[in-house]
Amino acid sequence: MVVRKVGKYEVGRTIGEGTFAKVKFAQNTETGESVAMKVLDRNTIIKHKMIEQIKREISIMKLVRHPYVVRLHEVLASRTKIYIILEYITGGELFDKIIHQGRLSEAESQRYFQQLIDGVDYCHSKGVYHRDLKPENLLLDSLGNLKISDFGLSALPEQGVSLLRTTCGTPNYVAPEVLSHKGYDGAVADVWSCGVILYVLMAGYLPFDELDLTTLYSKIEKAEFSCPSWFPVAAKSLIHRILDPNPETRITIEQIRNDEWFNKDYVPVRLLEYEDVNLDDLNAVFDDDEEQGANEPCGNEDAGPLILNAFDLIILSQGLNLASLFDRGQDSVKHQTRFVTQKPAKVVLTSMEVVAQSMGFKTHIRNFKMRVEGLSANKDSHFSVILEIFEVAPTFLMVDIQKAAGDASEYLKFYKNFCGNLEDIIWKLPNESCKSRISKTKSKKR
Repeated sequence: MVVRKVGKYEVGRTIGEGTFAKVKFAQNTETGESVAMKVLDRNTIIKHKMIEQIKREISIMKLVRHPYVVRLHEVLASRTKIYIILEYITGGELFDKIIHQGRLSEAESQRYFQQLIDGVDYCHSKGVYHRDLKPENLLLDSLGNLKISDFGLSALPEQGVSLLRTTCGTPNYVAPEVLSHKGYDGAVADVWSCGVILYVLMAGYLPFDELDLTTLYSKIEKAEFSCPSWFPVAAKSLIHRILDPNPETRITIEQIRNDEWFNKDYVPVRLLEYEDVNLDDLNAVFDDDEEQGANEPCGNEDAGPLILNAFDLIILSQGLNLASLFDRGQDSVKHQTRFVTQKPAKVVLTSMEVVAQSMGFKTHIRNFKMRVEGLSANKDSHFSVILEIFEVAPTFLMVDIQKAAGDASEYLKFYKNFCGNLEDIIWKLPNESCKSRISKTKSKKR
């Protein structure tokens, strides 16, 4: 058997797959240490204008060296690939633990929350605001300790800028001020997300969970929720102080640290010794001469979906007949399907995420591309779908849906249910409703 090596790392099986990267198990041949190797294709990230976003994510992970944050070891590159070497975490996602176990005990919830606050507090001390804190982005190591991951939406505000303005994150965990589009303090918004996570740990379900986005946002803005009867009084009090819709009066991390319930059996984390943050490997990977000119600004605050040109449309239509782009009949629902919308891209993305989560799936979002994954209907196999938003005209967007894992019949069921819950954003051909009425009339005459 041929053993593949990248530098000093021996590369093994694939342990994960995202929209733009594969994650491989690897071993450091010098130390014997197991690592996770995130493999990205250079051309893909250049094409999708993701260089700045990935550079920012790597810089942030190098900056936040903490026991409760996934550690980034180094960055390597070949002519065609970029390799990000990460700490290998074996315990899975906290999300999966909640799904399988239901609500956690008070002691276990408390311990995870303490570790979360320690890690988030350290990030804030370095000027890093996560902006997408949720159980899916919290991993567990072999000892059951929390590890904050996925800094893809994180922000490092520019000098002199105190408020962030990008609306991002998962709707159910997002602070009300983030939804208001008036600017927000990243640290205060992260605290809200921590409060939602604590509630989920102890309840086994979300405090704000509505299929209709307008209703969901309204409840978040008013902090309209109630704690279950089994919550201890002290925990209820803390959660209500965290889920304060007014960011000015919301409890701070320093105040959380002084809270009596938080301090019960609290063991302060022992910080790592100071390490000089070196970005030489990062600069070497991305600043090659061959990349100059292709390195356009990306991951910026106003980045939009990819714009399709005529050639892209022809390729997507599988021929010169562009009618298949807008065909949503059953015959076209095989492994790839599309629909068209006139709604803003962010509204479409958020709507799709809420619907997918309401169907019991996990979602992962990157640059107007979303991966939906979970178990099949009979719970015996993995099911995964990739959705990407494209701009086909200034007022028209196309959502391309592709099956990544699972069988075709499972995909057909998913597609029908998913689109059935998105009727308010899906654009129909002007004569489509008319055709439907005519066919019904004909069937009655028969």
